[in-house]
Amino acid sequence: MLTIEFEKRGAIAYIRLNRPDKLNAVNSAMLEELGAALSDAEIDDAIRVILLSGNGRAFSSGFDLEADEPQEGVSDSDAIRDELKRDFELIMRFWDCPKPTIAAVHGYCLGSSMEISAVCDITISADDCRFGAPEVRFGSGIVCMILPWIIGLKNAKELLLLGNTDVDAARALAIGLTNRVVAAPDLMSEATKLAAEIALNDPLAVSLTKKAVNRCVEMTGMRDALLAALETDIEIETTETPESKRFNEIRASDGLKAALAWRATQLPK
Repeated sequence: MLTIEFEKRGAIAYIRLNRPDKLNAVNSAMLEELGAALSDAEIDDAIRVILLSGNGRAFSSGFDLEADEPQEGVSDSDAIRDELKRDFELIMRFWDCPKPTIAAVHGYCLGSSMEISAVCDITISADDCRFGAPEVRFGSGIVCMILPWIIGLKNAKELLLLGNTDVDAARALAIGLTNRVVAAPDLMSEATKLAAEIALNDPLAVSLTKKAVNRCVEMTGMRDALLAALETDIEIETTETPESKRFNEIRASDGLKAALAWRATQLPK
């Protein structure tokens, strides 16, 4: 079964994440299919807007924690570096896409899927959506450190250092993580209406305006900062400490909840 659904309807390309039994966690197959769908939409002159959403109970829980086995002859560190670079490049495809991108999010929008929604040009959220970045809870880092550029330094630090996964849609709207909040049943109709309004505009003017807005931010050093942060994430993921080793052992044998419960017992008394 394909991990995404891709449909062209008029001037809008609909990309729907389609691993509902896994809360649309992004795995290797989905990375490839998302990249192919974006390429298809980008070269199709009839398509003027790309609308990203998720099937089932959630937009996405982020990148799949069940990492692929490294290829024979490839070290774990090299495999991790390659995987994180590939994840980063997929996220930035939405930022670099010459056509406007809209993320319509519901249920859960967590981890790197939240980064994808953040780099999309417009994010519209259902009122039931919960945002968050739990990476520090797992001993992991942030693949694409885009949040300081989107929601500001203080808000980014609070969200990322707490590892909270229960930021509600109202809070997300207040800090600029989403543009609009609508009733959950109306999410796709409102997102489609927004996409249709953008599609009415001159496509060259829209594309160049997006490029100009992005350039305003990139001229302050955003791209270099994101690449430097990616190197930090690679360092986090390839450095083993006694605590991270034990955490991963417990997670492998007893599950994530047990590992998190163990970590809570490690706090100084």
